[in-house]
Amino acid sequence: MAKRASKKASKAKKGSAPAGSKAWSVLAGVSAVGAAAISKKVLDSSWRAVTGRKPPTDPSDPQVSTWEAVTWAAATGAGVALARLLAQRGVAAYQAKSALPPAEQASSSAKRS
Repeated sequence: MAKRASKKASKAKKGSAPAGSKAWSVLAGVSAVGAAAISKKVLDSSWRAVTGRKPPTDPSDPQVSTWEAVTWAAATGAGVALARLLAQRGVAAYQAKSALPPAEQASSSAKRS
């Protein structure tokens, strides 16, 4: 019975949030919003470069062709989602790296190489 309790306690410590977890959550959210804004600007300028026109602002406008509306929706959806994912993963990786003691950082970076 004592072994089970100690295993549960060690698992709780591993899974518990670090002291500054709210700060990391805020940083992840801010980085995701920033990445989404940057990717939107990149997508806008890429659309202009490829098509020679401004991106559609209202896909339901009858003057916007269906292929153009669908392409723009797919491009912005995928681009913004990918940028947010990469930003949040970057923050999570930085958080994990900064939470390790220096000796464990060296051993974990040696494992990756």
